[in-house]
Amino acid sequence: MKNIVYFDLETQKSAAEAGGWSHINRMRMSVGVTYSTARGEYRIYAEKHVHELLAELQRADLVVGFNILRFDYEVLHAYTALDLRQLPTLDILVDLQAKVQHRVSLDAIAQATFGLEKTSDGMQALRWFKEGKLLEIAEYCCYDVKLTRLVHEFGARYGHIFYTDKLGRKIPVPVNWKI
Repeated sequence: MKNIVYFDLETQKSAAEAGGWSHINRMRMSVGVTYSTARGEYRIYAEKHVHELLAELQRADLVVGFNILRFDYEVLHAYTALDLRQLPTLDILVDLQAKVQHRVSLDAIAQATFGLEKTSDGMQALRWFKEGKLLEIAEYCCYDVKLTRLVHEFGARYGHIFYTDKLGRKIPVPVNWKI
């Protein structure tokens, strides 16, 4: 069985606190979450276990995430000399952006495809980190991993996903994702 690892992380600092978007590697991971199809379970990683997270990503046949090439991997580059962009990766945001010529949010995809909404956002996760509420961050991050997995599985099965555009229209986007 192919081991697809769905992945997301949240950070300790905002872009402003890290010195701008050109310093994503200074944002530090607060919580990382994976779902492995080989194990059939989620794993939650605090920063002190980041090397276990990195090992899991390296063992994956495919890592799937949303904006992981430009964000999550860049955060993790603070913890490793490896270029994580070399891992077999499907970044759903990058794939869709190439097709529709603009950024599409995970929330817009989940709402249009499943009628589901994200439970929070990254700014709230930053506030939770400052309050020491790692469990809330983990729950939020797990839900984002679940949405990412559902979107990927739907696209792989049906050959398309949907997103809601700025006018509220449900727009189909063809995808060629394999499982």
